[in-house]
Amino acid sequence: MKQIRAAFAGMRSFATLWSGQVVSQFGSGLTSFGLGVWIFEQTHSASLFGLIIVAAAVPGLLLMPVSGVLVDRNDRRRVIVAADAGAALVTAALAALAFSGRLAVWNICAGVALVMACAELRMLAMGASVALMVPRESLGRAAGLLQTGMSATQVVSPVLAGVLLPVIGLQGLLLIDLATYLAAVGATLAVRIPRPAGPDPRRAGGEGFARDLGFGWRWIARRPALLGLLAFFTVFFFAHSMTAVLFTPLVLAFTTPAGLGAVVSVGSVGGLLGGLAMSAWGGPKRRVAGAVLAAAGIGASMMLAGVRPSVPAAAAGFFGMFFLTPFLVGSLQVVWQTKTPPEVQGRVFAVRRMIPNLAAVPAFALAGVLADRVFEPLLMPGGPLAATLGEVVGVGAGRGTGLLFMLAGVVPIAAALAAWASPRIRRVEEELPDALPAAPPPAAAPAPPAEPPSRGPAAGAEPAFA
Repeated sequence: MKQIRAAFAGMRSFATLWSGQVVSQFGSGLTSFGLGVWIFEQTHSASLFGLIIVAAAVPGLLLMPVSGVLVDRNDRRRVIVAADAGAALVTAALAALAFSGRLAVWNICAGVALVMACAELRMLAMGASVALMVPRESLGRAAGLLQTGMSATQVVSPVLAGVLLPVIGLQGLLLIDLATYLAAVGATLAVRIPRPAGPDPRRAGGEGFARDLGFGWRWIARRPALLGLLAFFTVFFFAHSMTAVLFTPLVLAFTTPAGLGAVVSVGSVGGLLGGLAMSAWGGPKRRVAGAVLAAAGIGASMMLAGVRPSVPAAAAGFFGMFFLTPFLVGSLQVVWQTKTPPEVQGRVFAVRRMIPNLAAVPAFALAGVLADRVFEPLLMPGGPLAATLGEVVGVGAGRGTGLLFMLAGVVPIAAALAAWASPRIRRVEEELPDALPAAPPPAAAPAPPAEPPSRGPAAGAEPAFA
């Protein structure tokens, strides 16, 4: 117990900020469930429902470079507060429409798009604040806490929303969500986020706003090792995103909705345990090696989930996928945090988030088409692969989806091998200079003056040490 307390020493301000955001994510999970049920009941179309979700997510992703500039040019605590306040206003508007009986699919789409844009801005500001609030040796634990919070809300929110929705309706879920945003704002105002010690991007002589939008990409492109890490995760995320579409039809092909729920529960518990383990341990000392091994393990788990029409196999596969994800995401997060100067993390992390998430959009679109029109016919009785691969994965409904699931699992393994085979990526922690001091100032330390003496490179320019 003493070791655990010592491990989290110096993280109290971050823990306060994090706890407020977890409460907010919980409320957002309730609203997401309620709006999803409402939209489906209005449209009775799964494909239209999926299209609405994708359409709502894209604007926030496309605005990510703008969000990155805003994070770097402004006080990050104020950005987090503004993002939560903006999402709260939109949620209040949706609640008013729901109470008045004027809620419609189109204004839900517009509202969700605005809320998700605010959420992306908030997460970006949070990610760029961690290295300013947490001692360097605790960055892995902070990354684990972020993953734990997400997993916990994914476990609790749908279950509780399913219980509350028939009792208090969508209006009640929206009001709870609104209250959680206010709690998050209060928690954020209770802490101080130090300003980066580097040049202030707002100072005269820096890049203009329009040119600043491309800064993050240019910064990454000039560092081949980090560009390689970004490519590795983008390929991984493309394949992993396909499983989000294939998961339900894969499992329902051989079990009941109750069996599907059991598999979902096992996977969710795996994600929660993985986040807790990452929080307590802090992750491997060799972050790139840990990320590569986790990606390969996730790929193997994906293959296990698809290999046979079996609830235990699917549950074990999904447990492995979700348990290992915090180690992959957390390890990569620490590498980026230690190698990226705090004053440019908003713009750099914006690109780092945007590219993999945009790659997920075609994955969502392709997965269902490939499963239904290509792979399912191959493994139906009498199909071209029924007598060969059918002996391994089975024949009949859902087996083509299982094969596609397995092939998607090969991609993370191949990406992990390719990343480890690259000397630049493998040795990025040793060869790329660190951008963080050995002991960053605690969050409670006074913020530096808003206008520091003009020294070093011009604002927005490439840091001299990098």
